Amino acid sequence: MPTITSSYQQQVIDNPEKIAIQTASQAVTYRDWNTVVCKTANWLHSITATRDAIGIFMPNSIAFLQLFTGAAMAGRIAATFDVKWKPKELEQRLVISSPSVIITTVELADRIRSTEFTIIIWEDALKRILQCDSLWSESVSGEMPFYMGFTSGTTGAPKAFIRSHDSWIASFGCSLHDFHIGETDHVLIPGALIHSHFLYGAISILYLGGTIYLLDKFSPLLALNFIKNHPITVLYVVPTMAEAMLLEGIIIDKPIQIISSGAKWEVDSKQKIQEQFLHVKMFEFYGASELSFVSFLCNDSDKDKLGSVGKPFHNVEIQIRHTHLDETSAREVGTIFVRSPMLFDGYIHPGSRSIHSIKDDNGWITVDDMGYLDEDGYLYIVGREKNMILYGGVNVFPEEIETVLLKHLDVEEAAVVGMTDPYWGQIPVAVIKGHASKKALKKLCMENLSSHKIPRKWFFVEEIPHTTSGKIARMLVQQLIETEVIRN
Repeated sequence: MPTITSSYQQQVIDNPEKIAIQTASQAVTYRDWNTVVCKTANWLHSITATRDAIGIFMPNSIAFLQLFTGAAMAGRIAATFDVKWKPKELEQRLVISSPSVIITTVELADRIRSTEFTIIIWEDALKRILQCDSLWSESVSGEMPFYMGFTSGTTGAPKAFIRSHDSWIASFGCSLHDFHIGETDHVLIPGALIHSHFLYGAISILYLGGTIYLLDKFSPLLALNFIKNHPITVLYVVPTMAEAMLLEGIIIDKPIQIISSGAKWEVDSKQKIQEQFLHVKMFEFYGASELSFVSFLCNDSDKDKLGSVGKPFHNVEIQIRHTHLDETSAREVGTIFVRSPMLFDGYIHPGSRSIHSIKDDNGWITVDDMGYLDEDGYLYIVGREKNMILYGGVNVFPEEIETVLLKHLDVEEAAVVGMTDPYWGQIPVAVIKGHASKKALKKLCMENLSSHKIPRKWFFVEEIPHTTSGKIARMLVQQLIETEVIRN
């Protein structure tokens, strides 16, 4: 069975000197890329066991991709850790994933406080990798897991999810069949590889034989300059990146395709993009870590369906179900269920280390998003999983923030909800009952949470509305803020 790296050898035969990866300072051919990935796989094979988790705690770089693909080639599971996580957030995910080794840089190593894990510094690893065999001869099944990412549950606690080679290769088929991306494309990846959207964009193009252009860090001006100065044909973004590029006011007068995900792309922003990118084709897709691709919308063919998230990908089935699991009628809201060959394997069970699948007996999965299908089969989302806030394409769970706020002795109650924002989509805002100061609470959050989880607005009230069962009435709180009944 093929794996996510099984096409590399053929690409060496067909186009050995073709550029696989280009950065501002480095270019790697497919011949060199295959060699270094094989060497990395052999090194990992020598120090770990099959199906071991390999921790990658690295900044955006070719090295990140080298370790990720090397682990996949070797039949290991790449567990990726965000350099922006606070020590506590990192520690939680290390405990869940329990990697055999963690590969990181000298600068980042001090961030790993636990002494339970084997840490290998990248500079030392590279010396050993370069001494390894440049051919990989072991067989790896497509059913094997290769990627461990992290998402948060409704309690805000992190969960580790597992993906197999087969699931991503099926997704590569969507890039080819639905986005029409292939070996002739030059693809700009301006975002952090820790996020599945950008990591997938890079890995899929390497599999398909195109060229990727990688930024160390997102900069709207640098991204636009790459587009102007290189033969970029495809751009991966989240809507906030597109908004940032708009502010630069630079006109792009050549054909380009934009792939967006992570948050709803507002109609007015799409219209402005078409004024800046004069020959643009825009794809917006809906998906999730557990589901991969679900549906997509194209500005060329779906102009009358701008409120939807599009039609299902060619290999995806969608059902909208009532709470008692029978299907709804057209335009009737229910829970979205998905079935496809791209679904994840499941969540890692924290205790037994086993993989817990959430598929039903017929292979369907839901992540509890709510929506409906219209008469033409287009999907509309009416609500995200329970209380989740979608901040600039990143999932933020209010319970995690509330737990931190309630640590302050002068906070009696705390409610965090999403407030509509024209740039970010939603921003987290905090409603506080108690006598703690805004300054003290912001400091507490900065010490315990990543920057994107810190509330952007603060409201101090005498009472927080509750439901009849005694729980915080989040929808009502959100409505009161949006209508300015509650003022900050």
